[in-house]
Amino acid sequence: MLSALRKVNKSDRINPERGKGMNKPLKVFVGLSGGVDSSVAAFLLKKEGYEVTGVHIRGYNVDGCAEDDALMARRAAEKLHIPFYVWNMEEEYKKAVVDYMVSAYESGITPNPDVMCNKEIKFGLFYEKAMKLGADFIATGHYALKDGKKSILAGAKDESKDQTYFLWTLDKRIIKKSLFPLGNLLKSEVRKIAAKAGLPNAERKDSQGICFLGKLKMSDFLAQYIRENPGPIVGPDGNVLGTHKGLSFYTLGQRHLGIKGMGGGETLYVAEKNRERNTLVVAPEDSPLLFVKEVFLSDVNFLGNGKEKEILVRVRYRQPVFKAELSLNGKKAKLKFAKPVKFVAPGQSAVFYSIKGEMLGGGVIT
Repeated sequence: MLSALRKVNKSDRINPERGKGMNKPLKVFVGLSGGVDSSVAAFLLKKEGYEVTGVHIRGYNVDGCAEDDALMARRAAEKLHIPFYVWNMEEEYKKAVVDYMVSAYESGITPNPDVMCNKEIKFGLFYEKAMKLGADFIATGHYALKDGKKSILAGAKDESKDQTYFLWTLDKRIIKKSLFPLGNLLKSEVRKIAAKAGLPNAERKDSQGICFLGKLKMSDFLAQYIRENPGPIVGPDGNVLGTHKGLSFYTLGQRHLGIKGMGGGETLYVAEKNRERNTLVVAPEDSPLLFVKEVFLSDVNFLGNGKEKEILVRVRYRQPVFKAELSLNGKKAKLKFAKPVKFVAPGQSAVFYSIKGEMLGGGVIT
């Protein structure tokens, strides 16, 4: 449904406005993660004539893989013959992303650390420091399209990689100064470009899950900060099916709970977390308990003109979009879905799109 967004930027150039009235190359600081996407972003920008500087952000990490990431980023910069720096933001990352995440889980909601990382680190501290050092733009390896005239984003050509869901907190000022070179490319095309350019990470596997955890499971990480508080897992009828280790370790819509279905075989999903009784309520996939008709939002960032009544919304990454009616009230909002939607978890992001597919912002589900 969002494929029409590719029409937002019909030019093959990364930034169609680049070079107008300019006598010297524009400076862009590229966040080099060590992966293939950001490295190809830097390659494409240099090829288009930008003065490119590579920066690796050293964040918080628990399994040591960050050292390898920094090394791969440096090797990519050397291959591209661009200046390279490592900016240590470990302390800031720990406070803005990790502590926020742990606190949210502890309070019983399901946070989105990737959204917070983009807001506070990549398009926060990194953006601000790059601008102070004379950058005209920053760039990342996110898969998103940019409409320079409106300073809004739209879904990438590769719908399976589209990352606008994680970028809803960006305001127009930051979008205007940000470049997304991969928006018009498929992931397979990015790999081919990297191989042809001889980039050292052309075949490097994509990171999975939350970046700072590495191979550590979320539950094992949270166990270091949150005390277990076991209680019963119950079905919709109240029958006890097993034992949970603490409501903070689960999210609505979660499966793989290590219990048998009520009929012996069907998959069960978390439908409710009853903190009063310390019970985890589970239900089969078609249960009404898993569906909601409306939600309320906080911390809303809206990039539209305020006239949009019916919009498209996504409440989970890679989930299909749904039609909804948006009622704004400052930084708060109400979403009324055209049809009931399942697996809606407080703390996660609801991201808005216009009927044309432009990303209009989002908010946090309460």
